[in-house]
Amino acid sequence: MSRPGFWDDRESALEIVEEHNGVRFWIEPVEKLDGMLADLQTALELLESELDEKLISEASDTASETERSLDELEFRQMLSGPHDRDGAILTIKPGAGGIDSQDWAEMLLRMYLYWAEKQGFQADVLSLQKGGEEGGIREAIVSFSGDYAYGYLRAETGIHRLVRLSPFDQNHRRHTSFVSVFASPDIDDSIDIEIRDEDLRVDTFRASGAGGQHVNKTSSAVRLTHEPTGIVVTCQNERSQFRNRDMAMKILRSRLFELEEMKRRERRAEMEKDRKDATWGNQIRSYVLHPYQMVKDHRT
Repeated sequence: MSRPGFWDDRESALEIVEEHNGVRFWIEPVEKLDGMLADLQTALELLESELDEKLISEASDTASETERSLDELEFRQMLSGPHDRDGAILTIKPGAGGIDSQDWAEMLLRMYLYWAEKQGFQADVLSLQKGGEEGGIREAIVSFSGDYAYGYLRAETGIHRLVRLSPFDQNHRRHTSFVSVFASPDIDDSIDIEIRDEDLRVDTFRASGAGGQHVNKTSSAVRLTHEPTGIVVTCQNERSQFRNRDMAMKILRSRLFELEEMKRRERRAEMEKDRKDATWGNQIRSYVLHPYQMVKDHRT
């Protein structure tokens, strides 16, 4: 990368830098682990000749750190999908359950935003449609930036079920709510996803929700409809119509890419076995708060 003229072809240079970072992502932790193992071997050899309390404590700390590093490396190996290293776009939509479901969707949104902060990912809310006066949300689309964001979040795709005593029920009865979570990779613009102008319908309208007088006086919200697939994307968070259109195109490109990936996965699945129906039993995780407290992942 330091050779003269390396950056003359910027696109090619960026590909090499990306490949270099991917290799370094694996080499650095392996080298670190190798160094810790060498230190641990040296400490054990010294302890064979002389038992020293300080040396025993240091060796114990090194062994614990080595175990943590090895666990982390093994987990990284699990994130080996073709797009696991990309960013992610997460769509959260309430399902059956009425206002309880909308409230559950908002709870999940807060959970994922807090998780992103803990993981060091950059999370940006691209679109947020609020629920009624009682609260909750009708839809949220969030972009997560950072290494392996999609690798972590792709396992969240599915139906999330909540069982609790409803705060919206006057009799305080137990309710079951469902929310759909869908993760797709935030793909780079260099990946060839063709969106023809003649296949795209663009509608503009006035945004709704908080935002002052500007929201009600300008048609800044944008709705994109991809005619061949029927995919509809709406963005209204930005004050600028052009900014909302850019965000909507980004989301549409991501969903078209995921649609193509899904078609390939479905073709492979059809060869192996019959596909399952999309029924109530397809929830991936249940959060039960009453009559007992439990979080259950139905896949594991």
